[in-house]
Amino acid sequence: MRINVLQHTPNEGPGMIQTWSQEHNHEMFIYHPYQFGYLPTAAETDMLVILGGPMSPNDDVAWIKQERDLIQQLLDQDKPIFGVCYGAQQIVKTMGYQVTKAPAKEVGWAPVYRRDVKILDIPEELLVLHWHEEMFEIPEKAQLLFSSDKVENQGFIMNHRIVGLQFHLEPAADNVREMVVNDFPYLQGSVFNQTAEEILNTEVSVKNKETLDKLLNYITE
Repeated sequence: MRINVLQHTPNEGPGMIQTWSQEHNHEMFIYHPYQFGYLPTAAETDMLVILGGPMSPNDDVAWIKQERDLIQQLLDQDKPIFGVCYGAQQIVKTMGYQVTKAPAKEVGWAPVYRRDVKILDIPEELLVLHWHEEMFEIPEKAQLLFSSDKVENQGFIMNHRIVGLQFHLEPAADNVREMVVNDFPYLQGSVFNQTAEEILNTEVSVKNKETLDKLLNYITE
């Protein structure tokens, strides 16, 4: 399977999504549309991963709109799509739903809680990395998958093919370090009031990789 990844900032890569891809002997191609302007075609995409970034789906930028054209084609073709943070917001925006300011800026480690039991062996609670201040509306055909204490819409699942997460399951420890050392000013104003050192000293739970794998397996079965 060819997995095409849309990466939107140097310090937020595929992380453990790439590990899962390698474990299943898939081919992964990583695109940087914010820098180079290139996107894959729907025909050469078996699965699309849309990662996070500092931009908003509401920005009036040509390549952001072109991404949504690609997403729409893949939705029409019932191909698996996995969106993280901005990526999840892009999926929602493509379907005509809103992306708005969240009631709280969440940056740092905090729990999310499972809200849907479609995938029964997902833990009821996970400690995950948040790095956002916008949130998505849940599409009518989707089911709410996760919520946090501050933001209800933290994840959704749709049609056995689409998963969108507002938070980050994909970073391994080295990826967290990369995010923090390059984007630590973004901690300012977070409701969690965590320092860069506190974030770096928080261990990435093995449950995050296990849950990520289950979600990726589910949409590619």
